[in-house]
Amino acid sequence: MVLARIAIEALLTFGGLYLLLIGVVALGQRGMIYHPDPNRSDPAEAGLPEMVPVPLRAGDGWPAGGWYAPPRNPARPTVVFFHGNSGTVATCAVKARALLDAGLGLFLVEYRGYGGIPGRPSEKGLVADGRAAIQWLTGRGVPAARLVLYGESLGSGIAMAMTRLIQPMMVVLECPFTAVADLAPPYILPVLARLLTLDRFDNLSKMAGLTAPLLVVHGDLDETVPVAMGHALLAAADTLKEGVFLPTAHHADLWDHGAGERVLDFIRRRMD
Repeated sequence: MVLARIAIEALLTFGGLYLLLIGVVALGQRGMIYHPDPNRSDPAEAGLPEMVPVPLRAGDGWPAGGWYAPPRNPARPTVVFFHGNSGTVATCAVKARALLDAGLGLFLVEYRGYGGIPGRPSEKGLVADGRAAIQWLTGRGVPAARLVLYGESLGSGIAMAMTRLIQPMMVVLECPFTAVADLAPPYILPVLARLLTLDRFDNLSKMAGLTAPLLVVHGDLDETVPVAMGHALLAAADTLKEGVFLPTAHHADLWDHGAGERVLDFIRRRMD
């Protein structure tokens, strides 16, 4: 009886501590997902003098923004670039430089809470910010059919959300995840992760409705988003699709391992 009571007390204590841990993680989840850099940057200082800052107002009334440069030839597509969960649009300068040098138009979307824009990021807010950028472009005569949605890590969730708003020319996803809940720490049961996740960014569920050509780029050594998630997304898409899986690349160095050339090749082959 004594041993049974001790075992029950130990289980109750363990269960209580586990629930406490789950509660702490649940309450702090947005702090784990988003790492915004609040510093405002200038396009010229980032080596992108042809880009201009664009102030935006999201549908919920909150300010957003970004940097924009039109394509050299109006017939060429414009890339709408959604960056990852840290940094700002300025941290995308190397990729932006390559896209611009290829003659493409480019809109680097900045989110609330990032790059000097007030507010706190959330899925609902970032999707509203992305929608504001799309509407700004289409409102100025850039057809949705000439837009390339490019999502980098967290930005893959915003890019995929935009595919519910428009039919883009193509979609490029760099180190994308299936859903935020699937990235939960291993000690959290999957059912709990899905119940408690506030910002879902469920990319996998959106793949079935995708009709635009899709490119998935992922590093086999990605320690942040398992490469298996990139394979799962590619397998779920029922459209023209390609996968580039780089055996020596991690999460943030794909362009150091040739991803940029593969992205530009994918876009060029589908521009006409």
